[in-house]
Amino acid sequence: MSASRRTFTKEFKLKVVQAYESGASIAELMREFNIHANLVYKWTQEYRNNPSGAFRGSDESTAAHQALEKRVAELEQVLGRMTMENDFLKKALKRAEAASIKKAQNDGTN
Repeated sequence: MSASRRTFTKEFKLKVVQAYESGASIAELMREFNIHANLVYKWTQEYRNNPSGAFRGSDESTAAHQALEKRVAELEQVLGRMTMENDFLKKALKRAEAASIKKAQNDGTN
C-alpha cells in the first residue's frame, strides 16, 4: 500500500516559515500544522535562498489542478445534458413504437 503525498499551498508554506522565523519552536509547528520538522527546515531554507521565487512549483500545480477541476466540471455538465437527452429519446422511441404497434393492430382489424 502506497501512501499518498500531501501537497501544501504557497500560502500555507509561507505561514509556517513566518511562524518559525518569528520564534515558534519546531515542536510547536509540528503539532499545530501536523507536519514533519524536515518540512519546516526545507521550506525555511528555500524561502531564505529566494524569497520572491520560493514555492513557485506549488502555485503551478495549483493552477494546473484548478484548470483540471474546471474541465471536469464542464465535462460533467455535458454528460448531464447527454444523459437527459438520451433518456428523453428512449422515452420518445418507446412511445413511437407503442403508437406504431397500436396503428398496425388497428389496421389489421379494419
